[in-house]
Amino acid sequence: GEGVEVRTFHGFCCRVLRREISVMDRDSGFSIYDRRDSVRAVRRVIKANDLDTKTHKPREMLGRISNLKNKVVEPEQWAEEALSVDERALATVYKSYEQELEANNALDFDDLLLKTILLFREHPDVLKRYRDRYEHVLIDEYQDTNLPQHLIAQALQSKHHNITAVGDPDQMIYGWRGARLDNMLEFEHDFPGCTIVKLERNYRSTGNILRAASVCISHTLRRHEKQLWTDREDGEAVMVTQHENAYREADFVAETVEELLEQGTDPGQV
Repeated sequence: GEGVEVRTFHGFCCRVLRREISVMDRDSGFSIYDRRDSVRAVRRVIKANDLDTKTHKPREMLGRISNLKNKVVEPEQWAEEALSVDERALATVYKSYEQELEANNALDFDDLLLKTILLFREHPDVLKRYRDRYEHVLIDEYQDTNLPQHLIAQALQSKHHNITAVGDPDQMIYGWRGARLDNMLEFEHDFPGCTIVKLERNYRSTGNILRAASVCISHTLRRHEKQLWTDREDGEAVMVTQHENAYREADFVAETVEELLEQGTDPGQV
């Protein structure tokens, strides 16, 4: 064997594309646009299409394009689905943005995932090499994966069926970044024959914290049921505080930790 590879999804996809993107008539020396580069490109495209940047704000348009890419919707497909004036404007910007990226031999972060999926779909011989190579796949924080990442995992394990996913739907925090809860909830359907191992024992929190968390989480409608438990004592009662915004909440947490440190208390044990 060739040992173990440890990479992020984007790192893995970048490596694959550097090696294989030429079969898609793209240059392997592509640059990768960060968000600032992408916003500038979208702003240029909006102006080039005689659209108003105040009505069609570049950052918002880029966010909508990113959402489409995270749903594996290409410009041509969106152009066919677009009905309203606003949707058609987005279709125009999306198509022109992609043309600008290609003209500059560039990909954005979303493209690293999307182009890898398209590569695997359109070139089965390429997929076969990677599918044969990766006998086992382990993915951490699976609740924060998006649809393209889920599809890449499926593609890589469509031969060996040796995939381990570690995640907790109750800890999903990246919905705003395209994370897809269905990846976890439908795992058993998408990977038939898998075994679910629930990690229900908690070593970190006190009994009171676990009970409070369990009551809050139990109101979530779409989740896999689990019963958290701990050998630790109940500990202090849970304190509930209310703040006017996230900044004040962060200040409160920092100030509380500082006070505990001054008292010689380890904040991690509270």
